[in-house]
Amino acid sequence: MSVAASVRDPAALQRGPKGSVSIPVSERGPASARVVVGFGFWLYLLSDMVMFAAVFATYAVLSHATDGGPSGRDLFDQRSAFIETALLLGSSLTGGLMMRSARGVLRRDFYLWAGATLLLGLTFLGLEAREFAGLIATDAGPARSAFLSAFFMLVGMHGLHVAVGLFWLGIMMLQAATLGLLPMVRRRLLCFSLFWHAIDIVWIGVFTTVYLLGSR
Repeated sequence: MSVAASVRDPAALQRGPKGSVSIPVSERGPASARVVVGFGFWLYLLSDMVMFAAVFATYAVLSHATDGGPSGRDLFDQRSAFIETALLLGSSLTGGLMMRSARGVLRRDFYLWAGATLLLGLTFLGLEAREFAGLIATDAGPARSAFLSAFFMLVGMHGLHVAVGLFWLGIMMLQAATLGLLPMVRRRLLCFSLFWHAIDIVWIGVFTTVYLLGSR
């Protein structure tokens, strides 16, 4: 086969001697699927962090715009927020152990740590939902003031990311059960792990900015 023909048909370089394709369609091209997926996912995480930064800035500007209503000092329970933080950081630890098990041979340990991560995340969401319900019940909902609108936007957006992450983890557990811990599945688990650690870092910012500084 000539060089010119190869340039016109790059896939020809990836065909066997009888014209059969020897490389999966998802992995053809100048870069492997691992590189392309990793690069694309890092771009997504960076864009997500930019969005969170904008919402943090909005909250900082509106944190004192209470319109005569309650402030963070009147509303926030630091003990509950600390428990939520411990749960989320604990889920980050179990998520790391899950990834370590996925690279090994003990599949039972993978499901153990994945289940623990799922349980800790669900408990975090339950506490956050209880907090939101309590605020709304005391007439401190998002429509009460600009401060509360910014609070519900910031904390609620983070909670939405946690919910999406837990749904994603459930799908990955099903994939591991049906397909096994193939390289493709481990690559997807790595993307989930990066996402989960990223939203844990965002929560540290939320805990510090909203619950610690906002309760002074």
